[in-house]
This record gives sequence, C-alpha cells and structure tokens, in this order.
Amino acid sequence: MSTCVYCHARKGKRLCPALDGLICSQCCGEHRVVRITCPADCVYLDANSAYQQKRAGERFAIERRDFYKTLFELSGEPAAALFNLIEITAYGYFHNRRDGQDGEVIAAVQSLRRTLSPLHIPAGPPPVFAERLKTEYEAFAKQQSQQRPQGQAVPDPQAAMDVLDKALDFITRISGTGLQSTRFLTSLIGYITNYHPQIAEQLTKRVDEGGGRIILPGDVPPGSLMPSEPPHTHQHTHQCGH
Repeated sequence: MSTCVYCHARKGKRLCPALDGLICSQCCGEHRVVRITCPADCVYLDANSAYQQKRAGERFAIERRDFYKTLFELSGEPAAALFNLIEITAYGYFHNRRDGQDGEVIAAVQSLRRTLSPLHIPAGPPPVFAERLKTEYEAFAKQQSQQRPQGQAVPDPQAAMDVLDKALDFITRISGTGLQSTRFLTSLIGYITNYHPQIAEQLTKRVDEGGGRIILPGDVPPGSLMPSEPPHTHQHTHQCGH
C-alpha cells in the first residue's frame, strides 16, 4: 500500500504534482494551497478554489495584521500606503488569472526597488506586471503629492526602499520555497474577496471593463485595505504595572 506523502499514515489515493507522490484526500483537502504549493493546473484545485482562497485568506489576515504593525513602526502611514498599493495592484492584475505566480509579484517589487535606488543596477526588460506596478506607484505618488502638498504622503526614496525590502521578505515568507508558488496570490485574493468584498467588486469591475489604471488606495471607500490608524502598540513604563 502506498502511504500518503504528506501524513505518512493514510493511504495515498491522489497524485500530488507538488509533492511528486500520492496524497490522501484528507491531506489534499486540508493542506492544499495553504501548506502545499499547488501548481495552478492541478485538477483538484478547480472545484474548491474559492474555498481554498477563503481558508488561505483567513490565515493571511492574521499575518498581514502583524506586518502592517511593522510598517507603521517603520515609517508610519506612508509605509503602510505603499504596501497597500502593492496589494491593490496585485489583486487587480491577478484576480482572474489562473497562471499568475508569486514570482511575478516578487520580481515587480524588486524592479520597483531598483527604480528608486540612486545606484544604477543593470537589469533586463521588466516583466509586464513590474511595469504595471511602476506605473501605479508613479500615479499614486503624484496623486498624493497633489492632495497633501504640506504633508508627507509617500515615503522618501530611501524609506520606500526599506518598505519594499520588508515587503519582499513578507511576500517571500508567505509564498514559501516552491518555484511556481501561488500561495501569496491565493492568500491575498482570498483575503480581499472575503474581507473586503466591496473593494474587490470595484477593482474587478474597473479592470474587467478596461477602465485605465486601477483604483488607488486614496480612491477606495471607507473600509480600505489599509488600516485607518496604526495598530495599537503598548509602551511599557514604570506606571503600567507589568
């Protein structure tokens, strides 16, 4: 009897292309996408993709909350707004694409970082999504500078690169080590679809209708993806009693 390549206890019944072996139906249903880096063409993903996105989104919500706390501590609202831009741009571009991979998001963030760097770093032609993210960043920076001429609306180049470094670490950690991983995109799409359905509907409609650039963080209605205020952090003093 061939045992499951994941739990090594039950009988393996389904061929798992990600693990290159037979997996039991229970492990497949419980761990696919969330803990197993499933390829987009796996036959077992179709019927349960919405369910898997929801489960991955629920887990992502917790990790995302902690990451936003880190961003606020790093550079305040401008830092959070920059990552919010990455999330919104990625959702708008990949929400209806089954062939999208986390590597495209990572490459785009790396490309944007090179653009902001004062050092000239030779690189080949940027991928399509990298160009999209760069265009959105430039439009966002211009929009915010017009709306808040007296206040810092986007991080300065060095602070922005620091945010992008943090973003790369976060996205890579969520994605895992699979060369064709979709864990980050699945988690992001599941999170926005289930936790912010109004924003998901607007982004989907805007992109599907070919309406130019997608909605930027400043355009979305109340309940935006970006927290309205920094997550609470407690400062210990001699008066706090612990």
